[in-house]
Amino acid sequence: MADEDRTDGEQPNPATQEQLQRAARVEVNDKNAVCLYANFCRVTGTPEELILDFGLNAQPFGVPTEPVEVKQRIVTNYFTAKRMLQALHMSVQRHEQAFGVLETDVQKRVVGGRGRPQAS
Repeated sequence: MADEDRTDGEQPNPATQEQLQRAARVEVNDKNAVCLYANFCRVTGTPEELILDFGLNAQPFGVPTEPVEVKQRIVTNYFTAKRMLQALHMSVQRHEQAFGVLETDVQKRVVGGRGRPQAS
């Protein structure tokens, strides 16, 4: 009987728990991963897939006069997207607990909307 199917209050066997934990670990090899910076993201999709485009907006204040060039695109299914959303949410919550709330409105982060950070 699977551990989640137990209704008798019995605790799962510690050896079984260890096997489940080992099975849940995914080995990742990221030695060939490319790291690029993005300050722009566009999300589009189809009924089956979610498309995330990432790029660098050289004019982060106001409406850019130059097109934002998309450098990376991730196409994924909605199940993976939902798991990613949960992981990102948890990461942002931890960051905010340690360092304070992140203000996403650029105009609220600058003095007079001129691109200079506010003094603390």
